[in-house]
Amino acid sequence: MKSNELKLTTSQFAKLHHVNKRTLHYYDSIGLFSPKWKGANGYRYYDYAQSMEFALIRMLKELNLRIDEIKEIVCKLDEQKFLQTVDRKQEEIAEEIKALERTQKILEKKQKQLLLSQEITDMELRFVSCQDEYLLTAPYRFANDDVAEVFRFVQNIWQPEQYRLGVGSYISLEKVQNAAFEVYDGLFSPTEKPKENDRVLLKPKGTYLCGYLCGSWERLPALYQKMFRLAKEHGLHFTGYAYEIGINDFAVSDIQDYVTQVSIQVQNPSTTDL
Repeated sequence: MKSNELKLTTSQFAKLHHVNKRTLHYYDSIGLFSPKWKGANGYRYYDYAQSMEFALIRMLKELNLRIDEIKEIVCKLDEQKFLQTVDRKQEEIAEEIKALERTQKILEKKQKQLLLSQEITDMELRFVSCQDEYLLTAPYRFANDDVAEVFRFVQNIWQPEQYRLGVGSYISLEKVQNAAFEVYDGLFSPTEKPKENDRVLLKPKGTYLCGYLCGSWERLPALYQKMFRLAKEHGLHFTGYAYEIGINDFAVSDIQDYVTQVSIQVQNPSTTDL
C-alpha cells in the first residue's frame, strides 16, 4: 500500500473517530496531538496509524484527566506516570461503580414502594415477610405533624446519600398501647454498613403485620387499634417496636396523598391469612 493511501484529511480522521474537526484543531494548537503531515498548501493529513494514539487520548479524556495530565502521559511517554494514573483511576472507577450500584438499589426500592402505594387501600392490613435490616437512628420528639420540620432535622444529622434511603420513625409497643404518641423513640433510616459509633437498631427478620394509612398522620391511632384488634382476634403476639415510614414521600407534595406503612413483628405467626 502506498504511503499516500494511509493519509487521512482532518475531516476523514474526525469522522473515523466520531469527533468534531474543531477538537483536532484544538489538540494540534496546544501540542497534544498533531497531524503527521502538513503540506505547503496548508492541508493537514493524519496517518491511519495515529488512531491508536488518538484512542488513548480520548480514553484518558473520558477518565476526566486534565489536558496537562494527558500531555504528560502522551507527549513525554512517562510510563511510570501512566501506571500511577491507571491505579488511581481504577480506584475511582471502582468507587463510582459502588455508588451507581447503591443508586440502583435505591431506585429499585423506591419503585417497589411507589407501586405498592398505588395498589393498597386506606387502613389495609397485610402480613409481610421481612429480612434483617439495620436502621440508623436518631432521637426525635414529634411536636407536630410537620413533614417539612422532620426533613429539616434529618438534613442536619444525616448526609443526602443516607436519608435518600428513606426516613421513618419507631415507637415502643407500650407507648402505642397507652396512646402515648407524643414521644416517639426516634427516627430511623435503613443502612447497609453501619459505622462503629452509629446509633444502630436491628429490625429483625420475621413476619410483620403491616398497616397502611392514606393521608394525615392524625388517624394513625385508629390504624394501630385495627392492627391490635386483629392480633387479638387471631391470638397473635407482637414484639419489638412499631416502625412507621412513608412509602411515597418522594413522589407527593400534599399530606393527603401521603401513604404511611406501619409494621410490627408478629412473635407467633401461625396465622397469617387475613
